[in-house]
Amino acid sequence: MTDYLQRLIDPVMTELVADLPAIMVVGPRACGKTTTARQFSRTIFELSVPATAEAFNTDPDAILRGSAEPILIDEWQEVPTVLGAVKRSVDADAGEGRFLLTGSVNARLTSQTWAGTGRVVPVHATPMSERELEGKQHHSSFIDVIAREGAGALQAPSTSLDLRDYLERAIRGGFPEPALRYRRRARERWYGGYWDQIYSRDAVSGNSDRDPDRVRRFVHAFALNSGSTVELLKLAQAAELSRNTAQDYEQLLKNLFLVETIPAWTQRRLKRLAKAPKRLITDSGLLAAALNLDMDTIVRDGKLVGQVLETFVIAQWRAELEASELSPRLYHLRQQQGRHEVDLIVELPGDRIIAVEIKADSAPNRKAAYHLEWLASEIGDRFEAGVVLHTGPHAFPLGDKIHAVPISALWQ
Repeated sequence: MTDYLQRLIDPVMTELVADLPAIMVVGPRACGKTTTARQFSRTIFELSVPATAEAFNTDPDAILRGSAEPILIDEWQEVPTVLGAVKRSVDADAGEGRFLLTGSVNARLTSQTWAGTGRVVPVHATPMSERELEGKQHHSSFIDVIAREGAGALQAPSTSLDLRDYLERAIRGGFPEPALRYRRRARERWYGGYWDQIYSRDAVSGNSDRDPDRVRRFVHAFALNSGSTVELLKLAQAAELSRNTAQDYEQLLKNLFLVETIPAWTQRRLKRLAKAPKRLITDSGLLAAALNLDMDTIVRDGKLVGQVLETFVIAQWRAELEASELSPRLYHLRQQQGRHEVDLIVELPGDRIIAVEIKADSAPNRKAAYHLEWLASEIGDRFEAGVVLHTGPHAFPLGDKIHAVPISALWQ
């Protein structure tokens, strides 16, 4: 495809296809999994096509045996028995670059007999980051750059953005179709239809006890508290659900990669750290759509500005995880009673830490680094770098190993 935009996971895919027999690309619906997998395939079977599905129901082993590899099996869950055929083929010949699978991760997680364990390796795809949308994905992961050179290596762009510019990008979101093809009104319809699909089809698929209206209420309550450490019981109460029902709905949305819980970072040397996870909608466009937010609504409410901006910025870091050579993990930090709080903790090998604060502030001062300085003093040499990401135009130091950097420096 001549118009294919390179993705951050492409180098990872290239390496894994060269080494492994079978890969499954997982991520939210419509984030570009199939488009990416196509770039690495010679034969493509779309099991959402009834005739193709019928053929695979008849004799999947024979079809796979006679096809040029790598073979992409799209929407594999339409014929679950195809996994058995992949397993048998890999068991007979574990050569590299044989199969790629895309489809419903929910089906994989709810299957009682998943045949892929130890044979099909997952690769996580996300909605597109700004670095991908801007065509800057050929650079090293900015996580690796910070770990290698410090936060000062992130440079302010020549063209600066302001808060409204960032919020416009956040509302647009990272799903390829609305981000690359549609103007505002069409994007709003696309996101609305996406959520309707979740409520009416995905939520009840395989579980007739789920009620679409109750799932919608839960998503609304979750979105209102996105970016916070709200307890699940409070979300359940806000949505008028039992705790068990809320837990089921949250797991469903996690399986669909629409929400996540960022775990609390804990260390024995640091006292009174809260253990509650931070709950987050995974895409800022989805967040805006779930709450029916437009620009005017957001800018009138400081809490919404913070929620949307944090969701947008964390999505940029999440997209870098697979691309990084350091296998980073994301956490947040909050002391009980909120005395100290850090928006994002990026844990690197050797227990090294990059700490990130996200500020809707065009000119942050030393106070913006208060929690980062505290953390640096507590963990010493393990503190690799501190970054205050802000909405202003300039990059400048705020302290030892701590820099204020425009958010847009993440995709330069």
